[in-house]
Amino acid sequence: MQTTATEVDVIIIGGGQAALATAYFLKRSGLSYLILDEQEQAGGAWLHAWDSLRLFSPNSWSSLPGWVMPPTEQIYPTRDEVIAYLQQYEQRYQFPVIRPVHVDQVKSEGNVLGVYAGEQSWKAKAVVSATGTWNHPYIPSYPGQDSFNGLQLHSAEYQNAESLHNKRVMIVGGGNSAAQILAEVSQVAETLWITLTPPQFLADDVDGRILFLRATERLKAIFEGRTIEQPIGGLGDIVMIDSVKEARARGVLHSERPFARFTEHGVIWEDGSSQQIDVVIWCTGFKSALDHLKPLGILEENDTILVEGTRSVKQPKLWLVGYGEWTGPGSATIVGVARTARTTAEEITEFLSPIGLM
Repeated sequence: MQTTATEVDVIIIGGGQAALATAYFLKRSGLSYLILDEQEQAGGAWLHAWDSLRLFSPNSWSSLPGWVMPPTEQIYPTRDEVIAYLQQYEQRYQFPVIRPVHVDQVKSEGNVLGVYAGEQSWKAKAVVSATGTWNHPYIPSYPGQDSFNGLQLHSAEYQNAESLHNKRVMIVGGGNSAAQILAEVSQVAETLWITLTPPQFLADDVDGRILFLRATERLKAIFEGRTIEQPIGGLGDIVMIDSVKEARARGVLHSERPFARFTEHGVIWEDGSSQQIDVVIWCTGFKSALDHLKPLGILEENDTILVEGTRSVKQPKLWLVGYGEWTGPGSATIVGVARTARTTAEEITEFLSPIGLM
């Protein structure tokens, strides 16, 4: 077991892209800090993504601060290329990482926060929670769901389509994950795609670069009190990477309206029509993984924490980075997390300066 000091200036909980971006800026502050990562190796949530996952921005637009992702084999990086980049990034900057460490709870203890992981514990003057959402997949509730005899899995559990040959597979969700998984599964199985509203497909020449620029311009306009007109298209809309284009050519990119309830062997709609199903893949998103912060008593009913920027309003020694829009526009993306990570590191440095501690 790697040993460490019992007290440091800052502890970062999590070892993925948000944690690494925050560590990059903290490294230049002169503060002492540690990264506590529950994974066995670098790579964060990408270690658990499905095998064929691809980003929808080129390497130069899928990079953390300070070092651009090396050129990739194709335009859009694969899951394995992202993992390799994060591992190299961590090694490049020699961040102080302890793993595997699963943080059970964070407690307020006078002038510090106590961080507990089994029999291990640390004390920090400031804590950055960067645990993301992957450990908290969301599956909506439907009538009859418990009586369904088929297999149900979330996209967080899906790896590949090898076991789905000739199965009847229902994919639920209207985002990029659903479209990419549908494209793969439909090659070997009969698929049914369920979306709450018709899926939004972006033009073939629009990818993550353009979406990020649009989001940045919208944010700038809000700060300046301006209103702007932009083409339709947000970070949740479906980017037409090659596999999704191929699925379109096969005619499988069409969705059905939501069903009413499950049966033992499938689903049924309000009009009485039904469909037999063997497997359900829920591509229905995630909620923030914040159980370790429950002892602080600051979780809101919507599973978020009240923040100003990324700093907790109710616990000023705590910052949250990379959880999604409520911690900063684009902060759950590799390229988008830099802005909030930089601001977080600057705020912590100011907070822990002699003046800030007075």
